[in-house]
Amino acid sequence: MTGATSFPRPSVVAMASANPDKVAEMVSLMEDVVRIQPRPADVPDVVEDAPTLEGNARLKARAIAEATGLVAMADDTGLEIDHLDGAPGVYTARFAGPDATYADNVAKTLHVLEGIPLSERTARFRTVAMLRHPSGAEIVAHGVVEGHIAVEPRGVGGFGYDPIFVPAEVQELTFAEMDPVAKHAISHRGRAFRRLRELLLALD
Repeated sequence: MTGATSFPRPSVVAMASANPDKVAEMVSLMEDVVRIQPRPADVPDVVEDAPTLEGNARLKARAIAEATGLVAMADDTGLEIDHLDGAPGVYTARFAGPDATYADNVAKTLHVLEGIPLSERTARFRTVAMLRHPSGAEIVAHGVVEGHIAVEPRGVGGFGYDPIFVPAEVQELTFAEMDPVAKHAISHRGRAFRRLRELLLALD
């Protein structure tokens, strides 16, 4: 937590993300402790060119806090594949190119891992969640889930890389095959935002 002593507990936060899938997950995890305001439609997308997940979350949170005058809530998530030396990492959302779809990113991941045995397909999802006050004070939380990359997509739930990510706690099901409640209980984003929720509730 950075600048916590100057971070009064907010009653309203502005969402930095406009991704409807991510927003739905974050709202389900946070709406009982704070009122969430959608990202203003006139705020353009932020160029996420920081070298770290925390840096990208900060870029988004700062832009929304400055645009709205409210505490902003942002996150950034990376998929780290050990066989690829931690890639795609900060490039997770655009692994297959700047305009890549979920399907494009999944297809590229499976292509670059083609022929690699399961024992060498270990990976993890990492999320950095952040609240940023217009003053610049921040609260930061982290969430990680270990797992591996499946050899083919399975399941119809979730979004992004969920059809090919198998969490270690489950071992047999991809995130896309899991019930949403069960997924949130162990997911990187669930862990990060539950921690952010705890830090938020601890504020005076």
